[in-house]
Amino acid sequence: MRRPLVLSLLPFLLLACGLVHAAEHAVPDTEPAAGAADRIALWPAGEVPGEAGPASVPNVVERSHDPALPDRYIDNVSAPYLVVYRPPRPNGSALLVVPGGGYQRIVLDKEGTALVPAFVEQGGVTLFVLRYRLPAGRSDRQAALADAQRAMRVIRADATRWQIDPQRVGVMGFSAGGHVAARLSNGFDAPVYPHRDAIDALSARPDVALLIYPVIDMGAHAHTGSRARLLGPHPDAALQARFSMQEQVRTDTPPTFLVHAQDDKVVSVDNSLVYYQALRRAGVATEMHLFPFGGHGFGVRIPAGLTAAQWPELALRWIPSRHTEPARHD
Repeated sequence: MRRPLVLSLLPFLLLACGLVHAAEHAVPDTEPAAGAADRIALWPAGEVPGEAGPASVPNVVERSHDPALPDRYIDNVSAPYLVVYRPPRPNGSALLVVPGGGYQRIVLDKEGTALVPAFVEQGGVTLFVLRYRLPAGRSDRQAALADAQRAMRVIRADATRWQIDPQRVGVMGFSAGGHVAARLSNGFDAPVYPHRDAIDALSARPDVALLIYPVIDMGAHAHTGSRARLLGPHPDAALQARFSMQEQVRTDTPPTFLVHAQDDKVVSVDNSLVYYQALRRAGVATEMHLFPFGGHGFGVRIPAGLTAAQWPELALRWIPSRHTEPARHD
């Protein structure tokens, strides 16, 4: 008996509809091995605050069909670490990079390795890309902030080794990673983990912050997935305000560089707009670039015809300008 044509084609139709998912495959060997020179554990083994028992094995998944354009993500990180990208001619500055992923995963290439040509090889900036803990299934919403604070301190503690100036260490965050970076900008001294060694005596304040299509608001303009994973399905107004970064800006929030596309349908451009306004009210030096096209999650992989492709060059010009601007006289 012949099956109906639609039923016969169903497996192929399902495969076609799920090509992106079908292409995903684990690639654990693409991360630097523990103990490698370019991989830095944030805490000694077994001493990650809030974690008990042996560290979990992270999942690293490749989503791209094109080997020339990898698109990996990582999750299930319980022992956070940094991966370092060193320039051939370091200019003394460094950036802690916090990739996005909606507080569900951490994107490793589009907002990590893809930055190397512009920022490391051409710009001379040393990049430290963070693999941080995610809030899904955790009661501690501060794990990602704790990891970002510790990362800043670890970078500064070993500044001589990396040939960087400890007073020229900034943070750059993308999407939900932009929310983590904004939390660090406004809560660099928040007591979110117990200090235990000399590294924790160092400042975690970034010297500059670069927020690229960032999640900022947890209220009317929230990215609902990030909000739900971080705050739960029904956060009250007080909890939303506590984690809405425009409500947490302070006079010593670091100078901030904002980039967003107006056609972003995932994280509304209103997130950058409300943050820019809050920074101005607090007297924090800020520069914002809004582009008409680009959507969300473009990183540095932007068609050359779009003006959004200019943002890495603008950022590299802005970072050193923060050290040459005349002092304010209030």
